Amino acid sequence: MQSYKSRLSLRTLLIVPFVLQIFGAVGLVGYLSFRNGQKAVNDLASQLMIGVNDRVDQHLSSYLQTAQRLSQTNKDAIELGIIGLQDLEKMGHFFWKQIHANPSGYVLYGTATGESAGAGYSLYNNGVVIYELNLTRYGDRDVRTYKTDQQGNRTTILSIDKNYAFQKEGWYADTVRAEKPIWSRIYQWEVPPYPLSIAATQPIYNSKGNLIAITAVEQRLSQASDFLHQLNVNPVVKNSAAKVFILERSGLLVASSNAAEPPYKLVKGKPTRLRATDSRDPQIRETTTVLLKQFQTWNQIQTRHQAVFLIQDQSQFVLVSPWRDKLGLDWLVVVVIPEAEFMEQINTNLRNTVLLCLLALGIATIVGILTARRISQPILKLSAASQDIAAGNLDRPVEEQSVGEIDVLARSFNQMAQQLRESFSALEAANADLETRVESRTVELKAANQEINLLNDRLRQENRRMESELDVARRLQQMILPTTQELSQISDLDIAGFMEVAAEVGGDYYDVIRQDGHVTIGIGDVTGHGLESGVMMIMAQTAVLTLVAAKERDPVKFLGAVNQAIYQNAQRMSPGKNLTLALLNYQNGQLQITGQHEEVLVVRGGIVERIDTIDLGFPIGMVDNIDAFVSQIQIALNPGESVVLYTDGITEAENDRRKLYGLEQLISVIEAHWQQSASDIREAVIADVHLHIGQHTVYDDITLVVLKRK
Repeated sequence: MQSYKSRLSLRTLLIVPFVLQIFGAVGLVGYLSFRNGQKAVNDLASQLMIGVNDRVDQHLSSYLQTAQRLSQTNKDAIELGIIGLQDLEKMGHFFWKQIHANPSGYVLYGTATGESAGAGYSLYNNGVVIYELNLTRYGDRDVRTYKTDQQGNRTTILSIDKNYAFQKEGWYADTVRAEKPIWSRIYQWEVPPYPLSIAATQPIYNSKGNLIAITAVEQRLSQASDFLHQLNVNPVVKNSAAKVFILERSGLLVASSNAAEPPYKLVKGKPTRLRATDSRDPQIRETTTVLLKQFQTWNQIQTRHQAVFLIQDQSQFVLVSPWRDKLGLDWLVVVVIPEAEFMEQINTNLRNTVLLCLLALGIATIVGILTARRISQPILKLSAASQDIAAGNLDRPVEEQSVGEIDVLARSFNQMAQQLRESFSALEAANADLETRVESRTVELKAANQEINLLNDRLRQENRRMESELDVARRLQQMILPTTQELSQISDLDIAGFMEVAAEVGGDYYDVIRQDGHVTIGIGDVTGHGLESGVMMIMAQTAVLTLVAAKERDPVKFLGAVNQAIYQNAQRMSPGKNLTLALLNYQNGQLQITGQHEEVLVVRGGIVERIDTIDLGFPIGMVDNIDAFVSQIQIALNPGESVVLYTDGITEAENDRRKLYGLEQLISVIEAHWQQSASDIREAVIADVHLHIGQHTVYDDITLVVLKRK
């Protein structure tokens, strides 16, 4: 008997393992929930920051490229004599039209002799104004600013600024020193609202190499800040505290998403550019301070860098990435998202999970104790009864068994059977109640599932509506391409073409048209992306096909008619669209080239000759008459010689390190495969371009045409 009492009790054996299992399960669930939540937050923050950075990069490239193209266009117009160097009145009116077609800050022009003209949006809500400094007309160095009507005609003089020295301004002085096209330094206006501006410039030289004038297009960087204000950086939360800002390598702010703080400060009434480390915004100030401590100088940041910093005792996700362009701009884009915006819900869920687990642990412990007591007491009573019978109590005769508890259970079989029947009845009632509750819960879940399905259907319909617009543009763009059968019917030429439409439709165009022994090859690129660019490409293709069918051979009349057919529709688009377009007319070994586009590559004996088309035409749809710009050249194409045409979707294709494919790489691939067929050359180039791009997003259409005389 003493040996029996020294063993572990049945109650202990039931309670302790049960409680330990529940406690371990609760701890493991809480830990895994917290770790998975943290990993999900890190992944989501990284994806959000990279997505925001890519959108900022794309906006900067598109926004600033407009100024570069306009500046080049104005230089071309002056060098070609469309606008006289001294015809300041006509030049001002021409700039006025450009501002309306391509909204910028100011279009500027200054001569080495001290005269100047320009047009742009007034800071005083006077609309688009024209200014002029005309020594010949007025005999002084005063600049006169004119208000204009809806046709760009001057009406009244708004102001006269005495002894205006534009030669000291950054857009002029920086270009004189550089002696090449550049971006000026960022400069601060000294009149409210004190905008930051930057200018894309082009110097103009005479035949002796002397500087005669500089043309520039100013972009106000407040538009970049406006774009950052509108960015929904973190759609996970309402009123996100995330910040996006752009700064120069000097540490000066260019733009930020903080609408309450401009990128300058007033010192004694004069605006002074703001350093990011002096910002009143704690996220901008502390982020730049921590980055400087880590990298020592801003010039050390040459690749995209992600980190988690502790700023004001709060963790912040930070992404800093360089942004550069071909004219030398080198800025840094920084995205900062507080970790708390993600972790608040995670922590709330974790607290709820822990509380529920603790509640479950308490309930399970109580239930375990009650259950152990409920099980052990009857067994102990039965054991005592069996001991009474063994002691000589014959009122309840029992059959002896080798194991005491089993012996007691065997002798109480009938009573236990009755108890079991009662237990089964209670269990059936409990099961019926449980089934009723499960059925009710199933109905609730079914209703919730139907609501979720309705929301999913609406989301899919909206996605299909948004995708259908771009899909229409892609399909139209591919439908009108020349077929392989059409190209094979050209007996004298081996021609192969390729077009890969980008995700947002870039508006590339190429066509090959055969008529009466003449073969006309066209290639072009519409500005911008989306459905409007695709539609404009189709308009250009239709106009070219119509003129070829009409047997129009005069290049001036041909391109002039295409421009007139597109100009009005192009002006109705917002923002205004235009396209580069080059046409090659082949007959009996002679190739005539006209129109402005990328360089034409002629392959003779494995050597690539580059033909610049900048002087052979003018962008289609930008102005109403381009006849004065149109020219042509003619070359002989001997058997075995090739011509390669392409769009900037090839030369400006980026890899994940933001490196461009480049014209030199394209030429090297052509020279390596020049002896092969046109289709083999095409396949080699496209394969090399895709190898360069890798997994990076394709932002622009990729178009290539190879023709080879048989």
